[in-house]
Amino acid sequence: MDLRALRYFISVLEAGSLSRAAHSLYVAQPALTAQIKKLEGELGTRLLERSHAGVTPTPAGTQLYEDARRLLSDADAMRERIQRLPQGPEGSVTIALPFLLTSLLAGPVIASLRSSHPRIRIFVIDDLSLMVQKAMLDRRADLAILVDTPALHDLQVEPMAEEPIYVCGHDVDAVAAPLLRPAPDDGLPSMDFADACQLPLVLQSRRFSIRQAVESAAEAGGLRLNIVHEHDSARVIRSLYHCGAGFTFTPACSLSEAPAWLRANAGLAARNGPATIEPGWIVARVTSPELLRHYFLAVQANRGSDPALQVVRQALMAQARRLMDSHLWQARWLAAPGAINPSPQG
Repeated sequence: MDLRALRYFISVLEAGSLSRAAHSLYVAQPALTAQIKKLEGELGTRLLERSHAGVTPTPAGTQLYEDARRLLSDADAMRERIQRLPQGPEGSVTIALPFLLTSLLAGPVIASLRSSHPRIRIFVIDDLSLMVQKAMLDRRADLAILVDTPALHDLQVEPMAEEPIYVCGHDVDAVAAPLLRPAPDDGLPSMDFADACQLPLVLQSRRFSIRQAVESAAEAGGLRLNIVHEHDSARVIRSLYHCGAGFTFTPACSLSEAPAWLRANAGLAARNGPATIEPGWIVARVTSPELLRHYFLAVQANRGSDPALQVVRQALMAQARRLMDSHLWQARWLAAPGAINPSPQG
């Protein structure tokens, strides 16, 4: 008895006749009949009842049909498992990302790994930076990008990048333009932090890391923030400064979601010559002191050597580095040399 004979037997029963089964199997009917007789001889019992209408199973044939289907299913599954082994790692990896980095990193990483490592399933938690930390501490995430957190309990944490914080908004009353300082490289201008604090500001609440960084710098410099609107929603803040209701502080990664004029011009001086900003709009790097936002890559210690997680980690780091090298993300790479394998295969 072999697997082919069992497949033939199943086909005969499901077709209801030897002739129809032979046609679907592209096998001559005498050869198929011989295979069924051989199977009956090996099992020592009749399997089929033949009539002018076709064939029906005997009780032994019904039992064999049920057992053979399970056996062939197991054989197919075994073959698939063996054939999949050389294709690379498999498993589930959950990434936790701060809101502002999700659109930059998540899509390209998930799409590229779907092609290169289809057996790795990726889940994303995008939330406030504090909730990203909590997801790691609660072990709901395997891998995360932390904001301004160089160490966290029982996690492997390594530096990844730092980016500047900008002040931006629609300067409808021309209150910000006189405060700008031209950039030495003909790129985006800068503004002293003390001057930025005097502008009418639209900011998120103290739950957000950017607000915390701005308040810490203001407190250190003995400065007062001129806050005219405070909302938790990033969309509300964006809508307010787009319509000219005030200015906001935003990290470089968020410039990718700025209006079209900014996406086309801001920060591209290194490639396209001087950056130009549409009249009435302000985008300036904060200086004196310079406000910087730091990112760290964190991994659950117990999964540090997991092949699937390592593939995702490499893809995440590689995408971040590509964005920086192409000036689409105005950030500075901080990871150690060799942190990225150009062709991570796990």
